[in-house]
This record gives sequence, C-alpha cells and structure tokens, in this order.
Amino acid sequence: MKRQRLIGYVFIAPNLIGMIVFMLIPALFSFYLMFTDWVFASGQSPHFVGLDNFRMMVRDDLFVVSVKNTLMVLIPVPISILIGFLIAVMLNNRTYLQKTLRAFFFAPYFTSGIAIAFVWMVLFQPSKGPINAFLRSIGVADPPLWFASPDTAMYAVLIMMTAGGIGYNMIIYLAAMQELSSEQLEAAKMDGATFGQLLRLIIFPLVSPTTFFLMITGFIGSIKGFGMIYAITQGGPGNSTTVFSIFAYKKAFSFYEMGYASAVSWTMFLIILCITLIQWVGQKRWVHY
Repeated sequence: MKRQRLIGYVFIAPNLIGMIVFMLIPALFSFYLMFTDWVFASGQSPHFVGLDNFRMMVRDDLFVVSVKNTLMVLIPVPISILIGFLIAVMLNNRTYLQKTLRAFFFAPYFTSGIAIAFVWMVLFQPSKGPINAFLRSIGVADPPLWFASPDTAMYAVLIMMTAGGIGYNMIIYLAAMQELSSEQLEAAKMDGATFGQLLRLIIFPLVSPTTFFLMITGFIGSIKGFGMIYAITQGGPGNSTTVFSIFAYKKAFSFYEMGYASAVSWTMFLIILCITLIQWVGQKRWVHY
C-alpha cells in the first residue's frame, strides 16, 4: 500500500511542482505586489503603499474604458452558444455532408489563434477586404472601417469572438445530444410536438447542464481574452479595444508598473469570481440535472 502511494506521488510530482513554481508562487508574489509601488525598471525595492493602487485605478480613465470593453466582450458568449446549439441540433440529425460540416465548424478551434487573427484582418480590410466588397455590392456606399476606426473596431472584435466560439460550443452540444433518450423524443413526436416545441421544451432543458458549463467557461475565457485582440489591434485604435488583460499587460510589460498591474490582475480575478458565483446561484432556476 505504501509503495503504491509512493508511486502515485511520483506520477503527480512533475505537475504539482510545475503548478507550485509557475502558478502558485507567482500568484502569491503578485498578491503582495498589488500593495506596493514597485516599478521593475527602476531597480528599487517594492514599497508598501496600502490601497493606493486601487485608488489610482478608480481614477484611471483607461481602466474605466477597459472595464467597459471587457463587459462588451461578454456579449458574444450567449450568442455563440445559441448559434452553436442550433447548428448542433441540425448536425445531430442525418444531414448531407454531415461529417464535413462538423469538421468545418470545429476547425477554427484547433487552428492557431494568430492565423485566425490574420484571416479576420484580411476579411475586415477596409478598402479591399471581401466583407466591405460585399457591402459595396449591395449598395452600401461608405462601409465601416472595422479595425481601422475607433468607432467600429470593437464591433469587429465582437463579430470575431462570436464566430470563434461557435465551433467549440457546437461540438460540446453534439457530445451532450448523443446522450439524449431517443424514446423520449419519439414519444413527444407521437404526441404531436412540433420541432420548435421539441427544441424549447425537451432538448434545451435536457442539455441545460452543458449550457451552464459553456456559459461559465465562455465568460471566464472572454474576460481573460488576450491573444487574438492583441495580435490585431494591440488595444487600439485609440484604446477602443483595450480590455482588462491588455490593460494589465501594458502596465506590466510596457511601463513595468508591476504593483499597479498586479492590482489590475487581482481586480480581474475578483470580477471573474463574482460573475461565476452569480451564474452558480442563478443556475438553480434553469439547469435540470
């Protein structure tokens, strides 16, 4: 028994050590830094400043902008879940090119985020991009500048994030639908249930735990979202697409304000925690296990 326990510890040791060294210790160090004014490039030791970083954060206009933009990037989550659900329902039945369509919708999920970002840059290119070419062909004389304008850059990001989440949501819903009872669905059809009633009253409630899972992971992923937005806009133009993660990154690695950046990061963590708790309490009303 002791030997088996020792072997178990040996197997988990690499991951455990990695988690402690690369996640737990940096997180605790960051927790300490958020109460200091440490500027990495200054060469000086951290000085304890209490809650000054949080007071500065509240008065920082760019922080307010990043909060607003971070709340906006939550919008694509329910939209992509709904579209993913409808596509999963369609592809769960016998459809022409069923397997090809499943692979087509899921492909963006396992493709490099930088490659996808480049594709979206080409699609939204203001003068020669295919999206604006289509808009001109249907009579839109002055189409949006998308990523090139502070007025429309965030809308382009929202479209990009909505499209990016559909494939993953679809594949998770497809997996959940494989477990649905065919007898239950057939009985409802024999009782005269329409397709809309099947969706609303039977299929959607039965996959509600999956929807809850996608909502939790989707909101967390959106709040932490960084790579694709930074690759395309770097938070611009004019900070119009600066979200929490980009704001913290710039403070830490552009201005080396490690204390302030740590305060921003822990604020982001608290917001994620609050949103997750609200969803956890709210799910008792609509999730059926």
